[in-house]
Amino acid sequence: MSRTTLALALFAMSTLSPLSSLSSAADAPTKVLRHVVMYKFKDTATAEQVREVVAAFAGLPKEIDGIIGYEAGTNVSQEGKSEGYTHVFVVTFQTEASRDAYLKHPAHDAYVQVVKDKREKVIVFDYWAEK
Repeated sequence: MSRTTLALALFAMSTLSPLSSLSSAADAPTKVLRHVVMYKFKDTATAEQVREVVAAFAGLPKEIDGIIGYEAGTNVSQEGKSEGYTHVFVVTFQTEASRDAYLKHPAHDAYVQVVKDKREKVIVFDYWAEK
């Protein structure tokens, strides 16, 4: 093997080796899909009914495998721009397929039955976020 061939072979090995590790790192997901749900409850919804909705939503991660994260909270903003929305729920998924399966899951359908007559308005917003 000539020196030139050997040098090219060594160069190719040193150049391609990091690329192969990059491709496997690139194959690993770097983002997650966040599904945000915000509610403005009806004036007629009692505190007990709101607690029922919150508890039912909080139970979904135990029933639906594709959920990898869950958060919930009530509005504490001092800006006065919430337009009556008081509760937010953030469900995290690894993939769109997991989110889609969640939306069709019987546990999600049952949850919708719990909340549908208690909310006046709902906002649903999905976005990709860095891990």
